[in-house]
Amino acid sequence: MNLNGKKQGQTNPKNCGGKNGDSSNRENDDAQLKDSLMASVITEKPNVRWDDVAGLEAAKQELRSAAVLPIKFPELFSGQRKQRRGMLLYGPPGTGKSFLAKAIATEVESTLFSISASDVTSKWLGDSERLIKQLFKLAREKKPSIIFIDEIDALCGSRDAPGANPLTLGLKTELLVQMDGVGNDNEGVLLLGATNLPWTLDPAVRRRFQRKIHIPLPDEKARRQLFKISAEKMEVPLGKTDYIELASMTDGFSGSDISNALQDALDVPIKRVQNAGFYRKVQEEGKGLFMPCEESDGGAIKMTFIDVPRGMLKAPVVRREDIFAVLRDVKASVSQEEIKKCMEWTEQFGLEGA
Repeated sequence: MNLNGKKQGQTNPKNCGGKNGDSSNRENDDAQLKDSLMASVITEKPNVRWDDVAGLEAAKQELRSAAVLPIKFPELFSGQRKQRRGMLLYGPPGTGKSFLAKAIATEVESTLFSISASDVTSKWLGDSERLIKQLFKLAREKKPSIIFIDEIDALCGSRDAPGANPLTLGLKTELLVQMDGVGNDNEGVLLLGATNLPWTLDPAVRRRFQRKIHIPLPDEKARRQLFKISAEKMEVPLGKTDYIELASMTDGFSGSDISNALQDALDVPIKRVQNAGFYRKVQEEGKGLFMPCEESDGGAIKMTFIDVPRGMLKAPVVRREDIFAVLRDVKASVSQEEIKKCMEWTEQFGLEGA
């Protein structure tokens, strides 16, 4: 029994009518499956440019070859030269795999399906396979298209692994059939998978990804670039030596670790407002505003944020020292064991993306 009180693998009651109702029920159900999948289509550009992705030049080049060039210059892919049909991005958590997919969605004029395991799994027997079939059917109808499946290991774990769920076997089989394009033309459809655990993938699924690209932790140069991109957006004045020092402090950090630390730095002014015991009045655009300050500052008034009238707060900015202070307390989230396993898998099956 599952949490809904239904037996796993139970047949969908909508598909249990008599012969006359089978066809119409199936058509209606397929339409519902199609509608649910349409919700996964990215309709607005994520506004992530290739330049926003620090480092990973090899990965960006491979993705341009697979997703950008075939759409912009289809004449390059004729005769025996074919567009890649499947690419796998793998590496430790937080290294930019999903960010790369967003860059593709921004730069490429194609339909992007952003899929998670929950989008294509169902408690009803047979519906998961039909969801996969409908997904690829939709992608072919709307090509050029990209199907991005995040955490693809949740769908395509090895069938021989201990504890493997036999009820997902049909889903994996259907995915393999659709990836091969048996009986269908998959030209113009790119399957882009992402995983933190490539070694758990079923060998048959692994084989169908023509390119398997390792997205590693950012090196020192990439970390400097990450801080530069973020500091400009945060309007924090940092110099060249600051970027070098920050990159040195964050050895072993993922891009996500750095992003989270900078988010903590953005929260420092909020804490400054909450903890301040003195404020001083400043003029901005002819309006008197209250700004947190030290007792020794000229014009300091003993008060707390509770005493500041609504709409009269001058929000303090993030300072250089705020970023350094936050980073001294932050730890890397990726273990050496994870890094080692990704490198070993790369030596056997993958390509370096940095």
